[in-house]
Amino acid sequence: SVLSRYENQITILSDYLEEFPETDEPVWILGRQHHLNADKSKLLLDISARLWFTYRRKFSPIGGTGPSSDAGWGCMLRCGQMMLAQALICRHLGRDWQWEKHKKQPEEYHRILRCFLDRKDCCYSIHQMAQMGVGEGKSIGEWFGPNTVAQVLKKLALFDEWNSLAVYVSMDNTVVIEDIKKMCWSPPQSSSAAHSSAHLHRSPLGRNKNAAGFCTGWKPLLLIIPLRLGINHINPVYIDAFKECFKMPQSLGALGGKPNNAYYFIGFLGNELIYLDPHTTQSFVDSEENGTVDDQSFHCQQAPHRMKIMNLDPSVALGFFCKEECDFDNWCSLVQKEILKQQSLRMFELVQKHPPHWPPFIPPAKPEVTTTGA
Repeated sequence: SVLSRYENQITILSDYLEEFPETDEPVWILGRQHHLNADKSKLLLDISARLWFTYRRKFSPIGGTGPSSDAGWGCMLRCGQMMLAQALICRHLGRDWQWEKHKKQPEEYHRILRCFLDRKDCCYSIHQMAQMGVGEGKSIGEWFGPNTVAQVLKKLALFDEWNSLAVYVSMDNTVVIEDIKKMCWSPPQSSSAAHSSAHLHRSPLGRNKNAAGFCTGWKPLLLIIPLRLGINHINPVYIDAFKECFKMPQSLGALGGKPNNAYYFIGFLGNELIYLDPHTTQSFVDSEENGTVDDQSFHCQQAPHRMKIMNLDPSVALGFFCKEECDFDNWCSLVQKEILKQQSLRMFELVQKHPPHWPPFIPPAKPEVTTTGA
C-alpha cells in the first residue's frame, strides 16, 4: 500500500536546509521583527519555540481499523495543528514565551501538547481531525485543503472547554465584524454558568460576570481566512498584502504550500516565505505518567525552510489570534490601513454588518450528542 511505502521514510532535515543569507533586510516571524546581522540566534530561538507537528507512525489505528501513520496524506492536518497550537501558546503562555531544550516548562505547555498527541481521546489529535473530516466529505487518509482543515478545527473547538476558543472561518473572502463580536461575546452554554442576561453586569475589564461569579466575557478568537489568491499561480498584486499579514501582532501565519504538499508559513524574508515542514516521519510519542511529554521531537531545532512567494499555490488560509476584544479592534484597524488601502484587487473584505443576502449568523454551539469512538 501507499502508506507502507511511507512508514519508514524519515527525511533528514539537515540534508536540504539552507542557512539564512547575510542581509540587512528584516525577517518577520508571526508579528515579530528580527535582524539577522544583529542577532541571528534570537531569530532561531523564536522559530524553534513554535510547536512542530510532523507525520507520525505506530499510533493506534484511526477508527480502530484505519491507518496507523499519516505519512503521505496528513501534512495539511499537521499544519492546521501547528497554527492552532500557536494560538494556544499565545492564549496561555504569551507570544514572547520561549522554549529551551531540557528546560522545565509550565504545566500549561504540557497541557497544550497533550491536546495534539496521536490518540483518539486527545481533542486535536490526527484521529479526531481525520474523523471529523468525514463530515466535510473527506475519507480517512484523504488529503485536506486549507478550508477543510479550518472547518474541522472550528467543529473540534466546540468540544474543547479548557481553551474555550471562538473559531471564526470567513466565507466568500469576507470577515464580518458584527458576527465575530456576537460569537465572542456569547455566554457559556452550560446551565451552571448561564444565568439570564438580567443577572449580568459589565466589569471594569469589559468582561461580564453573572451572579455566580462566572466570567462570560470575550472568548479568545481564532480567526481563519481561507483565500484563493489567483487561478493557477499567486497573483503578484496580492504579495505585499500577504506579507503584511505576517507583520501583524495577531498573526498565526498561513496554511498553504504546493499541490498535495502543505506547509505552515510563519514569516518572510524579502520575497521568500519561511515555513515549518511536516514532511518528516517520526515515531508516536505519548505522555509520561506524570502528564509531561518528551517534547524534543515537537520543536524544529534547525534553520527553517524558505521558498519564493511566487511558487506558492494560490489556495491558502490566513490565521490570526485575538485574546481580547481590543486585540480584534486593533487587527481591524491594521486591516483597514494595510490591506484595504489597495484600491485594485483586495485580498479579502472586512465589513461591519452581516450582509443582508447571507443566511442569518448563528454562533456555533456544541452539539447535544453523546459520542462513541471518536
